[in-house]
Amino acid sequence: MKQTVVPQVGSRLWVGCAVSAIALLSVPLVNAQTIPDATLPVNSQVTSGCTVCTIDGGTVRGINLFHSFREFSIPTSGSAWFNNAPQIQNILTRITGNNLSNIDGLIRANGTANLFLLNPNGIVFGQNARLQIGGSFFASTANSFRFSDGSEFSATNPQAPPMLTVNVPLGLQSGRITSGTIANRGNLSAGQDLILEATQLDLQGQLVTGRDLTLNAQDTVQIRDTVTTPFLAQSGRDLMIQGDRAIDILALNHPGQVPLQSGGNLSLLSDGIISGDARFATGGNFQVRSVSGGAAQFRSLYDPIISAAGNAGLAI
Repeated sequence: MKQTVVPQVGSRLWVGCAVSAIALLSVPLVNAQTIPDATLPVNSQVTSGCTVCTIDGGTVRGINLFHSFREFSIPTSGSAWFNNAPQIQNILTRITGNNLSNIDGLIRANGTANLFLLNPNGIVFGQNARLQIGGSFFASTANSFRFSDGSEFSATNPQAPPMLTVNVPLGLQSGRITSGTIANRGNLSAGQDLILEATQLDLQGQLVTGRDLTLNAQDTVQIRDTVTTPFLAQSGRDLMIQGDRAIDILALNHPGQVPLQSGGNLSLLSDGIISGDARFATGGNFQVRSVSGGAAQFRSLYDPIISAAGNAGLAI
């Protein structure tokens, strides 16, 4: 049975305070470039100084392709095409230098390959950022990818020879996240899952995926729209937003629009304050709870509207 929940002023969901905002990352894109390093058995290959770049080479292990770069950024109107062979199902990419990745163009891969992008320094998707990914896209500021056999593909210790495990499941684990923000101002979409994880997530623009959308921050997830650009987070299946310390959502500049939509369940998880000023719509259940599964601190200044085809459960 469809449920619509409109918390009223004066109820337990309304408190006159808000979570502090994350500062917008402002980084020039003039010198954006993609530069391979020399840390793999077969190194990545990119034409020096290219704007529209084709990425060849890399180390192949079974259905997996490993790339390693010292710098990975894409200028406005530029692109990075991971030219993977048809049998490749997973493209694992690490950035081993000291700079964050500025993406203000197109990232694409062939077929339905999944693309994993790892930069512990941070990743900024500018307003012109786009994805052409038939599979899943996973961007992280963790220091490594960890495989089921205990080996790692590390961005912070690239000289340690990885096992480059052949059997890499889509749900492989990432290593420790000690720093790094992912900011989005672009329109990012993936055919299957879309996952962003970092210390902080600073989100505007659009995030659209055919299956699950996961937004995970060890500190704070901040979501904003602007007068000119609505925010949209839309998943074909489940939508999960987790900010271990806080979730701060304010997306009310476009009345009548629903900025957070899921075909399945929609979850807001935090051990801190969850500030949820927006409209939410889900084809499954809607839940608000702490990371550990207990009661959450849900607060609203402007009263959200929650439409759920399933149950609407607010543990507060």
